[in-house]
This record gives sequence, C-alpha cells and structure tokens, in this order.
Amino acid sequence: MDIIFLGVNDVGLKIYNWLCQRSEVNVKAMLTESEQLDIIRREPPDLVVSVGFDHLVPPEILTIPSEGAINLHPSYLPYNRGKSPNVWPLIDRTPAGVTLHYMDVEFDAGDIIEQRKVRTEFSDTGKDLHNRLEEAQFELFTEIWPKIESGEVESTPQNDSNGTYHSTTDFIEECEIDPEIEVTVKEFLDTLRALTFPPFDNAHVEVDGKRYYVDIEIREATEESGEKTEGLLSSY
Repeated sequence: MDIIFLGVNDVGLKIYNWLCQRSEVNVKAMLTESEQLDIIRREPPDLVVSVGFDHLVPPEILTIPSEGAINLHPSYLPYNRGKSPNVWPLIDRTPAGVTLHYMDVEFDAGDIIEQRKVRTEFSDTGKDLHNRLEEAQFELFTEIWPKIESGEVESTPQNDSNGTYHSTTDFIEECEIDPEIEVTVKEFLDTLRALTFPPFDNAHVEVDGKRYYVDIEIREATEESGEKTEGLLSSY
C-alpha cells in the first residue's frame, strides 16, 4: 500500500516511523505544510494518513487517494473537534477519547472508523490528559491498521447533534482569567488544571496592572498524606 503521511506532532512522528517499518507499506512522503499537498497530485497514493496535521485538506485532494484519507484525532468525536482536545473534557466534562476517522471537507467531521474513550481523574492537568491521549492514539492506530491494510474496515457517520467544536481563539479566551467573575470552586479548579501544561504559561490574571501566571497541582489523598497532617497538628 502506497501512503502519503500528513503530520507534525510527537505521536504523528511515532506512527510515521511505525508505518515505515512495515513491509506491506510504502510511505512515499511526509508532509507538514499545506503548500506541500500538491505532492499528492503528482504522486497519487493509495491512502493518505493524517496525524497532527494542522491544515484543512481541500476536497479535490481528498478524492485523489483510491482508498481515501484517514485522520487520527485526540478526542471522542463528535465531541471536541478542532483545537486543544485535551483541555475541554476537563472544563466542559465532555467525554475524552481518541478517534480514527475518514477525512471530510470540514475538520474532524468524517465517518468514524474506530474510537476509544480515555479515563480522566480530578487530579489530571491538561498535560496529564494530553499524554494519556497520545498513548491511546498510538494503541488505537496500531490495533486497527491491519484491518485497514486488508480492506476490512467499516465506518459510521458522526452524530452532529452531540458535536462540539473549539478554535484557537476559544483556548486563548479561556486562558484570560477575569478576577471579577464569580464562579464555583469546582469550575475554577477544572479550568486551572485543564490549562496547566508545564513548561507553558497558559492561565493568567491581571492584578494591580501586573500579569500573573497560574498553574495548579491536585493530589489524591493517601494514608501517608493523612499522617503528615496529623503530625503537623500534633506539633502545635
């Protein structure tokens, strides 16, 4: 099977290398910019595989590969189409997961080949969930790939009535914390942990003309932590 790969992120590179090692696969090129898509016209593949490609692929390109074009997205579609899918399950309490789907003229809207839910914990940060989603993406892709090679895959249309979409602007606006807004403690903690992704500075607040960045760490209580509290109290 001749493949052209579209990708740019860490799990994309991992899957690209995995595909290159398969004897049944000929990866003809790896494209990372939209300007390179014309290579698909010049060297038509059997299949296009996208993992972490940030650009919308035009319909005239999607019709070229004989077996179609598939994308691996780190969300449980149709929830959290678009950007930062590791953030919104923690803020909106939508399901977290990963989905392998056919590419369509809109972002993350094509028929679903296979998907998996990914667990979340109240102690998760956006980075924790990002890492867990990357692991799940690789596991899902490598599990389903033999069926794609043999042409045994089936697909199901997405239920748009349940879908959500987030843009880069949504993420930027979420990072701007208004110190005058009243929210519940749980809602505020959910937002802070979703935006915590060291070493990046995401959540920030303006106080007295100065900007402050905010990260958070939430730890599950253990017997050891309880003993530390008891020890502290007994020292007074």
